[in-house]
Amino acid sequence: MIMSRIEAPRDEATGTLTDRLLAGLPAEAVLTDPDVTGAYAHDMASFCPAGAPAVVVLPRTVEQVQHVMRVASELRVPVVPQGARSGLSGAANASDGCIVLSLTKMDRILEISPVDRIAVVEPGVINATLSRAVEEHGLYYPPDPSSWEMCTIGGNIGTGSGGLCCVKYGVTAEYVLGLDVVLADGRLLSTGRRTAKGVAGYDLTRLFVGSEGSLGIVVRAVLALKPKPPQQLVLAAEFPSAATACDAVCRIMEGGHVPSLLELMDRTTVKAVNDLARMGLPETTEALLLAAFDTPDPAADLAAVGALCAAAGATEVVPAEDAAESGMLLKARRLSLTALEAVKGTTMIDDVCVPRSQLAAMLEGVERIAAKYGLTIGVCAHAGDGNTHPTVCFDAQDDDESRRARESFDEIMALGLELGGTITGEHGVGVLKKEWLAREIGPVGLEMQRAVKQAFDPLGILNPGKLF
Repeated sequence: MIMSRIEAPRDEATGTLTDRLLAGLPAEAVLTDPDVTGAYAHDMASFCPAGAPAVVVLPRTVEQVQHVMRVASELRVPVVPQGARSGLSGAANASDGCIVLSLTKMDRILEISPVDRIAVVEPGVINATLSRAVEEHGLYYPPDPSSWEMCTIGGNIGTGSGGLCCVKYGVTAEYVLGLDVVLADGRLLSTGRRTAKGVAGYDLTRLFVGSEGSLGIVVRAVLALKPKPPQQLVLAAEFPSAATACDAVCRIMEGGHVPSLLELMDRTTVKAVNDLARMGLPETTEALLLAAFDTPDPAADLAAVGALCAAAGATEVVPAEDAAESGMLLKARRLSLTALEAVKGTTMIDDVCVPRSQLAAMLEGVERIAAKYGLTIGVCAHAGDGNTHPTVCFDAQDDDESRRARESFDEIMALGLELGGTITGEHGVGVLKKEWLAREIGPVGLEMQRAVKQAFDPLGILNPGKLF
């Protein structure tokens, strides 16, 4: 019903739309050349349709965003908010005739307060840029997606992203204290707080996190910071099977240890990273587990975890001696998705999160699915919180292989739900997982979510066709 009320502008109306936008925007902020706007049509997800935007707008101020939304509401034109387009679910994909609202030019860090332990930022700030800026004040912004050198805070908020450190520090939602949001009709809503505590009214701030731009446009965020922890040290443990590696994960968590990172790479991923970067990782291993601690005495913590790995069946346990060795191991993990993409040229990156106790069953199931469809599927995982990234490698020019890739992807998501998990731990739903969101939350849950969408966006112009 929401989609049916949207009337994309006719070709002859595009000029009217552009003229209306230019009445409140500088000329350089409004892009209409199809050769240029086409570059903004989609994010990094496979199998997600994308349309041709009528115009791309790059505002620099809150007032300019408000102007765009007023025009869009008056003309009933859909608006697709975008950050760096590094997403993996199609959430930033354009629809035909839409306004693509790219927020990358709103990239100022407005405030860093060591006393209040907050940062106030615009949505286009790059994650790594913020992390380095607060570090100069002895502070730490924990969420660190693998794409942290390019992804934006606004995009992180829109998709509810995570990262390597979630096992100890949690995901983006836990660091968003307050937001300024431009609503569909152009009004400005402020949610949340700057204080350490606050429970006044419904938690609208949390509602916007992970909403994928479907409820409003985030134009400012108040983010919680932590004191900068000590330099972490990393341990690498080789295992003869994914099951023994997952057993080690369960032993570590059951033992009350709090690693700053607990990551797993299967043999396919290890080989892909070696092939890409010649990093000398042990290709004889069936699973490589990386554990890190940023405690005052990380060596002692690594020794305790190393003993648990050995008891679970690790064939070799190697703690890093210094920050340089630790950095090399983390670089290998961050290269995982890029390396798997190089295997066949195209990937479908799944994002299934399961209870830690079901991690072995998930990996073993993915291996069966890979064999069934005759595909290369590598798995890297935030093992400490059960968030797996099975990555289907395929040749997009091969129709049969593409079909098998899509079918295997769906089987992996079904497996995750069967094991008591969720279809996405940090990448979002977007276009890619709409059908699976409905399966996970059920008809009543879907009805309630649509009711929330209707309340915030009665005309259905905000990122239509995403989520449900």
